[in-house]
Amino acid sequence: MTAPEPTASPGNSTPVSVLLPTVRWTDACDEVAAQLRGSEALGGEASGAADDDADADELLVICDSPDDPVADRQGDLPPRVRIVIAGEPEGCSGKANAIAAGMTAAANDRIAWTDDDFRHPPDWLATLDADYDRQGPTTEVPVFVGLDPLARLFEPAYVIGGTLAVFAAGVAWGGAVIFEREDLRDGEAAFRRDLLRTVSDDGTLTDHLDVASVDRTRYVRAGGSARDSLERFVRFLTITRYHAPGATAFNAAFGVSMAALCLFAPVAGVTLVTALAGAAYARFGIRRATFLLAAPGVLIAPPLMAYAFARRTFVWGGRRYRWRSLFDVEVEPI
Repeated sequence: MTAPEPTASPGNSTPVSVLLPTVRWTDACDEVAAQLRGSEALGGEASGAADDDADADELLVICDSPDDPVADRQGDLPPRVRIVIAGEPEGCSGKANAIAAGMTAAANDRIAWTDDDFRHPPDWLATLDADYDRQGPTTEVPVFVGLDPLARLFEPAYVIGGTLAVFAAGVAWGGAVIFEREDLRDGEAAFRRDLLRTVSDDGTLTDHLDVASVDRTRYVRAGGSARDSLERFVRFLTITRYHAPGATAFNAAFGVSMAALCLFAPVAGVTLVTALAGAAYARFGIRRATFLLAAPGVLIAPPLMAYAFARRTFVWGGRRYRWRSLFDVEVEPI
């Protein structure tokens, strides 16, 4: 389901710290742990003790609390894997708080971020690392695959407004991005400070990093219930509202225009939006029939955007966030 991947170059001497926020040990943890390279694989000398191998790749699995299920894996971890407990977020999202803690705990200067909701093929880390050697900070491209009817209805919009935007607009996707600390324009301290007072980890990274995409997609599971999908929609729109207000204004105007066209010239409107979605799917090799849902998705977009703009809070990862402005976040109990 992904585009062909380039062959990673062997013998790279730069170790990578992979940050993976999750509260449970998932398949993604095993997948990434199996790809970690010791110093010998990176062209250095073997340390003789894999768990203490300096100058080697590492995986930091980051959770919120010692009570999270993944913390039970302490003492029973694969080589070069650590559990990092970030603590409860104050004035930022749990994800941003976890990434900030991971950046502090990471041993290496080259950093990769990833998530636990998509498959990491065996060459994922080595290929992303080779991308960095070729072009510097690099992101892969997400394709959100709906797990419930509403999420599937959102798929064409997410391909056009998410997949295409990440690929074409220099947006960093936190699910698969690699960079080095010195690449952060304003320095790491400023970056971590911003993380700890906002919601979006990848939106904040985009504000601090010049990143290039690769033509390689990862299929990310989205939704699960109508409520989950609605909360995700509100969160995504709020992220773009604060991090890319110009793009948000364009998207709102485009959505209203397309909805009006489908209502008042249905044959032309439905044909146009379906063709646009089909072209975007074809561009990224997405073999899903959900592009046919582009027209009904366009029709429900204006009221959903109005609803999202009117919402003052949203739920994400078991917490409710009141996000008043880019650096004004209140975490509320559910």
